[in-house]
Amino acid sequence: MRIGLISDTHLPSLIHSLDELGPEVGEFLASVELILHGGDISRPSVLDWMQEYAPIRAARGNHDVFEDDRVDDVVYLELEGWRVAMAHDLRREDRPMADIIERDFAGLDPDVVIGGDTHVERLEYRDGVVLINSGSPNLLHHKETRLGTVALLELEPDRLHAEIVTLGHSDGSPNPGTPRHIEIVERQLVAATHNGQPISL
Repeated sequence: MRIGLISDTHLPSLIHSLDELGPEVGEFLASVELILHGGDISRPSVLDWMQEYAPIRAARGNHDVFEDDRVDDVVYLELEGWRVAMAHDLRREDRPMADIIERDFAGLDPDVVIGGDTHVERLEYRDGVVLINSGSPNLLHHKETRLGTVALLELEPDRLHAEIVTLGHSDGSPNPGTPRHIEIVERQLVAATHNGQPISL
């Protein structure tokens, strides 16, 4: 199953739609079967636009002061035998994984935790749990509006592949994102890269 992860769109702002950045976000969303939004959506119309590509679920961000059946404080899904949990704010993301789970996902025992809020992409495998923050497709690293990052999560019963996807560069504004990827087979990390370079396991 191909799942598209996106977060911190904060629309409308200087732009009203991600289409205004170019076709990259739409092309990415068209390639997935499910979209998970990590919060700070700002308006339900953003979810409406994304739902044209695939079904969508979202975590409620601190800027999301609206009611929508697609939005929950915590999203929990069982997909292809993997337990996936998502909440907007997992800060600090570098604290022990047990602390993240106890505070944000108590009783859920997730295999994958997804967050947002920081606008900084993150992908790691710690203590048997994958942590993903897809960054932001349009406000990455809190810089000016430009193409940023999303994330891809591919799940099969005995395999997980996750990657941070840089969406290209905007005119005059290079993408500050760093591509990363990990591969897990039968619950063991078998491959990882950072900016295209292998990471020793």
